Amino acid sequence: MKIKSVKGTRDYLPREAELRESIRQTISDIYRANGFQRIMTPAIEDIENLDKSDGGDNLNLIFKILKRGDKLEKALENGGELCDMGLRYDLTLPLTRYFSANRQNLTMPFKVIQMDKVYRAENPQKGRLREFMQCDIDVIGDPNPECETELIAVTAKALLALDIGGFTVRINDRAVLNRLLSVMGFEDKDLMSVCVSFDKLDKIGAEGVIAELREKGYSENAVSRFADVLSQLPLTLEKVSEIINDPECTDRLTSIIANSRAIADGRYGIEFDISLVRGQGYYTGTVFEVRSENFGSSVAGGGRYDKLIGKFVGEDIPACGFSIGFERIFSILSDMNRSASEKAKIALLYDEDFMTAYNKAEELRAEYDVALCRKPKKLKPMLDRLMNSGFAGFAYADGNIRLFEN
Repeated sequence: MKIKSVKGTRDYLPREAELRESIRQTISDIYRANGFQRIMTPAIEDIENLDKSDGGDNLNLIFKILKRGDKLEKALENGGELCDMGLRYDLTLPLTRYFSANRQNLTMPFKVIQMDKVYRAENPQKGRLREFMQCDIDVIGDPNPECETELIAVTAKALLALDIGGFTVRINDRAVLNRLLSVMGFEDKDLMSVCVSFDKLDKIGAEGVIAELREKGYSENAVSRFADVLSQLPLTLEKVSEIINDPECTDRLTSIIANSRAIADGRYGIEFDISLVRGQGYYTGTVFEVRSENFGSSVAGGGRYDKLIGKFVGEDIPACGFSIGFERIFSILSDMNRSASEKAKIALLYDEDFMTAYNKAEELRAEYDVALCRKPKKLKPMLDRLMNSGFAGFAYADGNIRLFEN
């Protein structure tokens, strides 16, 4: 029998599990205080739903589940589909299915929390797991730009409460980006593919993006005009509006950015970034991402997806969501040696008189988190483990606390 967890998954020591629960609770409390409601959905979804969800590259990372029994045997005999289910790769597709099945019982606009594990068949490496946690808030049924502003504000509240340091919310709009690309000369049918290449800007640079567009065979005139735009990055929203010559196209984004800056009041950054694409194909409008200034990485992202629910119900229903990268936050706070509890943790050691020790522990719990432990014959190894596990010290039944030396 193997004792290691499956590749791409992790076991968490008590200290790590406590920190994860503390992060989850902090985020949840902020979400609930702002009127969002928690739901839960199964980890398993119909494979057809997953395959048709416009999830971009994530569709190549679905863990598929084989049919079972007679269904599998018939599929093998007839050369049919071998899989009928799969593990969710994010929480957006399950939410849209859930809403479609339950909307008659939901208050509109539906403001919802999802905090659960998702699964992707990644090539495991640092920062990329096959099983990981996501923390989402979504608003379904609100087409107005105030929806995006609220989602940005509430997510920022959660990040401020977690005290991860400085961060900046980057904002763009797929409609604005598509309009810009159209003005450059790209055809409507090619816009998604061009966005896929543009999304690689951080990884391959402007020269790499232009080279990839040329390899795809797009009009040299369009590629050259786009190359000129990339040479001017970063562009202001005013400059983009001037290029596309369509003020109405940028009005929504202008409002979201202005209101978000007013709410931020200097506590975090708000900036327009035309290069922000986000890979999921289901985004239809505003997209946003939070970049940690101290750690130089993205810690949250989301956007508007007004057409995904329509795949289930046959009519477009506005929807927008923001997801905090739980694993990234956990990594950041772990690196900062953040403790899960405001109270110091101590161990109360006893020999034979359990009840005396229990009563003393109850007294000490007003000030400390106290774990009752029977005193071992060899004390030092136990004390070393306690110190390494985040305990501040220990006490005997007399209540006198001995703090560990740092």
